[in-house]
Amino acid sequence: MAEGTRIDKYLFAVRLYKTRSLASEECRKGKVTIGGMNVKPSRELKVGETIQLRRPPITRSYKVLALTENRMAAKMVPEFLLETTPASELEILEVQKNMSVYNRERGTGRPTKKERRDLDDFFNV
Repeated sequence: MAEGTRIDKYLFAVRLYKTRSLASEECRKGKVTIGGMNVKPSRELKVGETIQLRRPPITRSYKVLALTENRMAAKMVPEFLLETTPASELEILEVQKNMSVYNRERGTGRPTKKERRDLDDFFNV
């Protein structure tokens, strides 16, 4: 392999983004950082660097184990990438996921009797 790989190609190859153009766009928006610095899509990535991807509400961190430019099967990704996101960040994601289940969409009106009973049971009222 090459000494360095473009970061947009790498993010696409290890399945962090669905398309390479989406990975490039996220780099240009400043949502991809290495060492606290925003990176351009053409930045050369090296083995051992840590990539941070800002995906609200959390920032995910990944350590580069090996380089590739070719998209791979999902089973092969752990050989090339190690997630190093702190557990506290993942807890925030879990809490938000659980809260979104019980939020009502705006404009749907008042809850029905059954929905009201379910809400009361959930909040132990």
